[in-house]
Amino acid sequence: MPDIKNIADKADVIINGYAFTRKDDGIHVLNLNCPDKAVVFDMNGEVLETTMDDIELSIASRYLKQNLKYMED
Repeated sequence: MPDIKNIADKADVIINGYAFTRKDDGIHVLNLNCPDKAVVFDMNGEVLETTMDDIELSIASRYLKQNLKYMED
């Protein structure tokens, strides 16, 4: 089980319960309310791996596209 508080503290942004964290291999997204649901996007927004269903994945993808500007260095 991931350390939810630690992940939330290190996240670049949190949007509606999803923690978005930029790392070297891409953007990691974790559903803080259901921590077994996660996705890793590459820097272009393409899915590298996920445990989310299609609906939740589309929501996380939309949040990423709408808020990527807040995650830039």
